[in-house]
Amino acid sequence: MDHQEEQMTGMRFLFVTVLNLLITAAEIVGGLLSGSLALLSDAFHNLGDSLSIVLGYVAQRISGKPQNRQRTFGYRRAEILAAFVNGLFLIGVSIVLMVEAARRFAKPEPINGDIMLIVAVIGLAANLLSAVLMHHGSKDSLNIKATYLHVLADALSSVAVIIGGILIVLFDITWVDPLLTLLVSFYIIYETWPVIHETVQILMQTAPKLDYDQIAADIVEIPGVLRVHHIHAWLIDENKIVFSAHVNMKDVKLSEVEKTVAQISSMLTERYHICHVTIQPEVHHGETDALFVNKDKV
Repeated sequence: MDHQEEQMTGMRFLFVTVLNLLITAAEIVGGLLSGSLALLSDAFHNLGDSLSIVLGYVAQRISGKPQNRQRTFGYRRAEILAAFVNGLFLIGVSIVLMVEAARRFAKPEPINGDIMLIVAVIGLAANLLSAVLMHHGSKDSLNIKATYLHVLADALSSVAVIIGGILIVLFDITWVDPLLTLLVSFYIIYETWPVIHETVQILMQTAPKLDYDQIAADIVEIPGVLRVHHIHAWLIDENKIVFSAHVNMKDVKLSEVEKTVAQISSMLTERYHICHVTIQPEVHHGETDALFVNKDKV
């Protein structure tokens, strides 16, 4: 993507974000005036997508800052933290709306279907415009594609609210409003929970899904390596893997050790896409803790 295309993409993101925020404001006002919980839930769905774009953009700018003495791995976790906070916010709002929807089932309240319908139609039109803008480039960028799919989901949510508005205007079926609220809230939680789960795994430094037995076997296949133990791996963000291990080697010159460590690092980078490798060479220390031993060399 050249500089001009990046500028155009940035402008599209900005326009879609501003448009989403305007939709959100209109739906919140419309929801309060009409008494429609479904409209409010759709508003917070739109708000969540807007926050995702804004937080993602800001976090991406922060994560691009170079590492320093206090942040030795840089600021890559900023994006993860932003996604975690945004996910918690959306789930919290969804739970509040679900509780209110349950209360509405028990004690229905009057709803102005006309306002609900008009605002939902405006929201749908704006979401479709955003989808058209983001469709260009969605095949070439995962980030643009993700935003495009979010906007399409918002449009489908608006369609559901429109159907609810029509039923309320024509047949005065007010229970459809809390029903739609529950459906939209469940959808938000369904969409958000995997993000929460993944960010928690990264923040808790859970080991990434790698075949550690195979990694250990590959390491001891390298000439000069006898055993491997104390393997640790974690993620800085969703893509960057950090790896460390202790390896037992023969008592050789330091220059030979450096060559072996370089081979290990190169192998791990090429086969397992690990971005940062730390190897601690040892002679006898940790022999009893060995995870994998090459018996042909011992």
